[in-house]
Amino acid sequence: MDIVVMKFGGTSVADADRIRRAAQRAIQAQKKGKQVVMVVSAMGKTTDHLLNLAGEVSENPPRRELDMLLTTGEQVSISLMAMAINAAGQEAISLTGGQIGLITDAVHAKARIQKIDADRIHKELDSGKIVIVAGFQGIDESGEITTMGRGASDTTAVAIAAVLNAQFCEIYTDVDGIYTSDPRKVPDARKIEQISYDEMLELASLGAGVMHSRAIEFGKKYNVDIHVRSSFSDSQGTLITHEVEKMEQIVVSGATVKKDLAQIVLQGLPNEPGVAADIFAQVAQHNVIVDDIIQTFDGVGQASCSFTVEHSDLSECKVVTEKLKNTYNINEVICKTPVAKVSVVGVGMRSHTGVAEKMFSALAQAKVNINAITTSEIKISCIIDPEQANEALQVVHSAFGLEKEPGN
Repeated sequence: MDIVVMKFGGTSVADADRIRRAAQRAIQAQKKGKQVVMVVSAMGKTTDHLLNLAGEVSENPPRRELDMLLTTGEQVSISLMAMAINAAGQEAISLTGGQIGLITDAVHAKARIQKIDADRIHKELDSGKIVIVAGFQGIDESGEITTMGRGASDTTAVAIAAVLNAQFCEIYTDVDGIYTSDPRKVPDARKIEQISYDEMLELASLGAGVMHSRAIEFGKKYNVDIHVRSSFSDSQGTLITHEVEKMEQIVVSGATVKKDLAQIVLQGLPNEPGVAADIFAQVAQHNVIVDDIIQTFDGVGQASCSFTVEHSDLSECKVVTEKLKNTYNINEVICKTPVAKVSVVGVGMRSHTGVAEKMFSALAQAKVNINAITTSEIKISCIIDPEQANEALQVVHSAFGLEKEPGN
């Protein structure tokens, strides 16, 4: 029998009615001859509520204890979902990440999946049950409970789909697909019918909140087609899949903006081999994810290096930069916060020219100053002031005609 993995986000299971609606989707799929695995997030704003509680009792709660606390949200959801399915006359079983043998590394709050033992899931599916798995969580080799970061239920779902060789993975959310930009910020944003893994990976890492970036990485690596669709309607959503020839005809597929970033500038570094390697090795040891690295040389033996990090990683980053300042006698460490990043993404950039000029001209006409620029083969990003972030997103979206259907 074909296996389908269905992931339901927090808004899709926010109350009892929505849980029953999601349960019916799984039951309908099973009645069509599918074996069904559901991956479920915590209900609504449960994770935010738990984080607030943690903040009330501790200014700096240990990450291990945060993982113990936050995983309870998904356990509530999966048990209620199993109850709803059983009440509807079908068999179901709820399982935590640890119970399905989802093994991660030992980095609390940012764990990465090492392996998944599919035996337990196959056993329960073969007995006729709908299997409901807690998203976002696992255990490390020593049995400690871990979590994989906000939004990582997507990653759980796609990883399980890969291990089970599932037909596809459906991601149910409160929007009906992937849009050319966030429709809450750009009202004329258009839904995309199909997008490549590479484009979606860039969009996700640049602030598009519909999908978790590591989920896209799993999909690409293990050839799992991902269908993002609404949990409130039966309309077709967006298929995330391998790149096909027609995708290259579209120069830019989407535009994003990411706020709440911090930019670190190290001025007066020795311009010597190994310095950059040491800097980012120490940053990595503190599990800080770095983006937008720019290094310049002043011509007289010194260099400046800047990079951006999530605002949530800023305190850890400051610990590292203080140590680096003493190690390398750095003239000055500047921390600019908050900053924002506006980006455009499209595989068509590989074969078309003029994308950078069009983006920079649009920002210039809107009097948006660019503080730094980074590029990849299919992406251009500009660091800007956060006060201009929404305006920048709208003008860039309009400059590339993203509100129009391709070919119009």
